[in-house]
Amino acid sequence: MVKITAAEVNKLRQTTGAGMMDCKKALVEAEGNFETAIEILRKKGQKVAANRADRESSEGAAIAKVSTDNTSGVVISLNCETDFVAKNESFVTLANELADLALNFDKKEDFLAADFKGITVQEKLIEQTGVIGEKLEIGGFERLSAPFVGSYIHAGNKIATLVGLSASVDGADVAAKDVAMQAAAMNPVALNEAGVDQSIIDKEIEIAKDQLRQEGKPEAMLDNIAKGKLNRFFKDNTLVNQDFIKDSKQSVAQYVKSVDSNLEITGFKRVALG
Repeated sequence: MVKITAAEVNKLRQTTGAGMMDCKKALVEAEGNFETAIEILRKKGQKVAANRADRESSEGAAIAKVSTDNTSGVVISLNCETDFVAKNESFVTLANELADLALNFDKKEDFLAADFKGITVQEKLIEQTGVIGEKLEIGGFERLSAPFVGSYIHAGNKIATLVGLSASVDGADVAAKDVAMQAAAMNPVALNEAGVDQSIIDKEIEIAKDQLRQEGKPEAMLDNIAKGKLNRFFKDNTLVNQDFIKDSKQSVAQYVKSVDSNLEITGFKRVALG
């Protein structure tokens, strides 16, 4: 039997993140061959992943990253099954490393196929499923480009947002973070009225009309009153029209204009867990 040293076990543990006993067993089975031991651990991960494929992975870490020139950003979520794992330091570190890599890709599929320390991102997720014993997957994957992109990650990594501004002006960094915090806290359905899906508009009008009918309002008045309620819906649920959480006397759009009279919000992305 090949003698396995503590240094070899530790090296395998550092490479894969697997537990000490799992690493020792893999090295013994591989008769000391390091690459074979890695394959054994990966196959274990594949088995665990297959067994847990139908599990719900609604916990995890949402991470936003912005390019060094602040012209693009990505927000992803690394999902797991329990909050206990989501709070683990090594799990959050992995989520951040994956988000750094995700900055280089426009599509989730390309990102999952990308190289991550010698294996693909998808293979890494399967490997870590074996290590942790929970289903891991990339849940959210959103990308944003603009003349200036800022980000915000809510405490506990449960919500992460990106906001795009129309220009890189003095104060753009603070403005973008403030608006990103707004998007995290208030969960707007769209940037502005034009971005609201027609099906949502139709549903809101129908709800408003039903309420008005129950109040006994004449049918001829319903359209006009419903439009007023729809405007209220836009104010409460579109980012630029919402009351600014740091100063409710102005809208988010007005706040941005106060930073620079020509500044506008061009878009936002939000990924949330739980």
